[in-house]
Amino acid sequence: MLKCVSCKREVTDNYIKFKCPNCGREIIRCHNCREIAARYTCPECGLEGP
Repeated sequence: MLKCVSCKREVTDNYIKFKCPNCGREIIRCHNCREIAARYTCPECGLEGP
């Protein structure tokens, strides 16, 4: 089960997956949170991003 790191909702499609630029942990964001530029925090290192 994949969850958006910003809104915590389960995602099944229309999401993006990328590595945290600081620690390399996988970050998953849903389309809606990306579109509204919701802030996210890496659960591993605490890096915050738009």
